Amino acid sequence: MNKYAKLSAGLIAAWFAFSLIASALRGYSTAPGAPPLPLGLAALTPIVVFLLWFFASPRFREFTLQLSPRVLTLVQTWRVAGFVFLVLATYGILPRLFAWPAGWGDIAIGATAAFAAVKLATPRHRASFIAWQILGIADLVNAVALGALAGLIEPHGIPTSPMTVLPLSLIPTFAVPLMLILHLICIAQAWRWRAQQVSPATGNFQPSIL
Repeated sequence: MNKYAKLSAGLIAAWFAFSLIASALRGYSTAPGAPPLPLGLAALTPIVVFLLWFFASPRFREFTLQLSPRVLTLVQTWRVAGFVFLVLATYGILPRLFAWPAGWGDIAIGATAAFAAVKLATPRHRASFIAWQILGIADLVNAVALGALAGLIEPHGIPTSPMTVLPLSLIPTFAVPLMLILHLICIAQAWRWRAQQVSPATGNFQPSIL
């Protein structure tokens, strides 16, 4: 399993470097009014690769299912930084149609991530834990969809083009798919939780490895 930990860390680092370089070279920019296909492809590809690897490799799947659901959920706390979307919308840099739902959604998930990690990441709260993860995914999907459709809904409004260049481009090309993958792992973990994972003596959840 240590092999998969090092491999995963290396792939994530390479992914971040690729997103950074592609953004610096304006590889995600599109013509005014054109759909942000490069950005969408960059957001979707890592998720597809992860799912293919997860279902094709039993050993990789077992590695991901042994990660700590609490740690994976706590990572989502960084999403309170979604307030940046609200600030950018206030100054007319991003359209409110996109920035407000994306910003408030991220703030809500980030603000409740610690509670979900500490209180809900147990077999006895499995349904609530899965529901919270699904809400986190819904927020990400909603943000990406609105970012892609904002130009079509308001063709003469403020464009979402700042999301295609640094530093904002790292959000849809790296942060969003990574956070969505973490949500998917947590759901897969919770799906197979059993009552035996609760200590009879303390009633506490026996956590997986980090």
